[in-house]
Amino acid sequence: MKNMKMKMRPRLQLMAIFLLLSAGVNGLLAEGAVADSTGAKHCGKLMEKFRAMKPVKYTFDDNYVLDNQSVIVNRKKSISFDLQHRFGVVTNGYKDFLGIFSAANIRIGMSGVPCDNLALGWGFNKYNLTWDFNGKYALMRQSEKGKGIWPLSITVFGNIAVDSRNKKNFVRGVDRLSYFGQILIARKITKHFSLQVGADVSWFNNVEAYINTKGEIIPKRNNEHFAVSVMARYKFTDKIGILINYDQPLTKHLTDNPHPNLGIGLEFATAGHDFQVTFSNFSYLIPQVNNFYNQNDYKKGAFCIGFNMSRLWLL
Repeated sequence: MKNMKMKMRPRLQLMAIFLLLSAGVNGLLAEGAVADSTGAKHCGKLMEKFRAMKPVKYTFDDNYVLDNQSVIVNRKKSISFDLQHRFGVVTNGYKDFLGIFSAANIRIGMSGVPCDNLALGWGFNKYNLTWDFNGKYALMRQSEKGKGIWPLSITVFGNIAVDSRNKKNFVRGVDRLSYFGQILIARKITKHFSLQVGADVSWFNNVEAYINTKGEIIPKRNNEHFAVSVMARYKFTDKIGILINYDQPLTKHLTDNPHPNLGIGLEFATAGHDFQVTFSNFSYLIPQVNNFYNQNDYKKGAFCIGFNMSRLWLL
């Protein structure tokens, strides 16, 4: 009997250990199930809030804030016609009536919204007979107060521009191309005030160069150029507002570094039209050209009067 008891004890001990371990594992699994259930419920509520979000309206009224894009992507199945115009610099005074009678730059363009949050467009610019093809996508939209949880609007914008002048101006066909990419982050802070910041990069396949004494070809500029921008709007009424825009170049080139851009303007908006009177020192109407080549120094008063006009149709 003693031998049997001695043989049984290890088995009983093993069974006891097994039962204790089983109880512990079951307890942990039960706690994990409760935690998973709580986490799932929390995620479920979060997703419900995202689904229930209503985007805030009229962070801006148009695709443009003076010389930059806005975070706005128009409604699905809408088409926008854009006309932009910049007169010459005002520094000649009455000689050319503040630049109005001097050489001007003009861009016409259209964009459409084939599906939610995506706009595709094109434009034709007087400068170097440049065509641009662009896309814009709203990644996130600020939720309406009390009806969501997302605090910002985030949009990406990009284009490809083609210099369509005579081929004698280029060594290779790809030298005609330039590119622009931008991320825009905005918030409608109050009913009247909206603020937006942007970070962008420009790229030119072809840049001006010179030959040094050793016969080497030295580019005068980098192919890439980085910049940041700040834009704001304050609406006095539903139809009238003031716009402010500042662009700061970050890249330093070997020669001819571009000047920052400072702009101010008035906006007049209706249900289908938006009209902006602009006063800034960007004179080009293609963003990479503005950021890359701007030589108008606002500190010396080299501003240009201009306007942006948009007409929106809902199909």
